[in-house]
Amino acid sequence: MAIINTGLLTKGLRSEFFNRFEKTPAHHGQLATRITSTSDSETYKWLGTVPKMREWGTGRVAKGLRTESYSVANLKYESTIEVDRDEIADDQTGQIRVRIGELAQRAATHKDYLLAQLLINGASAGFSSYDGVTFFSNTHVSGASGAQDNDLTSSALAPNDPTVAEFKGGLKQAISTMMSFNDDQGEPLPIGATGLVCVVPPTMYFTALESINATVIDNTTNVLSGAASVISMPWLTDASMWYLLKTDGVLRPFIFQDREPVEFTALTEDSEESFKREKFLYGVRARYRMTYGYWQFGVRTDFV
Repeated sequence: MAIINTGLLTKGLRSEFFNRFEKTPAHHGQLATRITSTSDSETYKWLGTVPKMREWGTGRVAKGLRTESYSVANLKYESTIEVDRDEIADDQTGQIRVRIGELAQRAATHKDYLLAQLLINGASAGFSSYDGVTFFSNTHVSGASGAQDNDLTSSALAPNDPTVAEFKGGLKQAISTMMSFNDDQGEPLPIGATGLVCVVPPTMYFTALESINATVIDNTTNVLSGAASVISMPWLTDASMWYLLKTDGVLRPFIFQDREPVEFTALTEDSEESFKREKFLYGVRARYRMTYGYWQFGVRTDFV
């Protein structure tokens, strides 16, 4: 049986896959610091903040640094679709191309999905920051910092549908909290109100946009106008919960540990699958890990 060349053989599909992959919008690049991984796992040593500047006086005074570390193992991911040989031969409408395009979109947004899971589970056991407590917690302590809280609540008459003014109040609280964190020497962290991103569920998206972009709210000048950008993630299903992230630090609130990038492969007409079962396989594979970075650059707010 001859294979009808509809442009759906491996070379053409690989090009089409990566064209769609690169054009698919994704947010992880803005929210996570990319770290190239060279082994099956990476160990992150979190050194306490460097000493503040002092007068020279009698000379240099070297101070030791606190060391906190944790190891993160890479994970392998895949997604594979099976296509009947006759479908390839008969496909004149581009339906197989559509499926490959959807596969590319799934692969391109997978890191966003993983990041969303870290947000959703950030206060659950097993989802810990480098300091050994959950990423969102009221018990963050490092050195002389004292107990610090990045898991907040804010008042709303209808928690699942906060008003523009209520979101503004929650944002003001979240920014003030983040800018008040101390380092492990008990000194204020130099966290400015720049590079701020509100990550919200779809139901809160337009409320957040209006809260940040409106010049006047409830007949009062909106001092937070333009203070942050807004990202909506479809995996965030808790309608009362949202997150403030700082994304312009040396390290971001999340780390994308990149071991092996996404690759597209296929088993087609010359494969054993094709000979025995008349099935073509198209799949993607990658090794990486999405994990937590600095908890100080993330604040969760729950409207109650």
